[in-house]
Amino acid sequence: MNYKLPEDIPLTFAEAQARVDRWIAQFEEGYFPSFVQLARLSEELGELARAVSYAEGAKKLKASDKFEEVANVEEELGDLLLVLICFANGHHIALDQLMHKTLLKIDARDKTRWTPVKTENKDDARSETT
Repeated sequence: MNYKLPEDIPLTFAEAQARVDRWIAQFEEGYFPSFVQLARLSEELGELARAVSYAEGAKKLKASDKFEEVANVEEELGDLLLVLICFANGHHIALDQLMHKTLLKIDARDKTRWTPVKTENKDDARSETT
């Protein structure tokens, strides 16, 4: 199967989950068991942490490290997202719906937790009070 997409086409979680599901369906093994998927999530999160650490200069490269292999934050985040999608698919969780529910939850829970950004534009301030 060819999964190449034009870079300018947004991909919803539902579309991404369907594409991953079609790709996994090509193989007899199917989705890994939950604990294997959790281990893979941990591995990918560690790789992302390492890439961020190197990219932001918190950690110095060892002589044996190649910067291109350890500092690609975008690639590591993509790998983490792929494994997360596999985990969600394996548990029949719709990420679009889950994200919507989570955003509603944090909006209700945290709306007074943080300091709002003050706007200097009087039109913005007026529209907030109406």
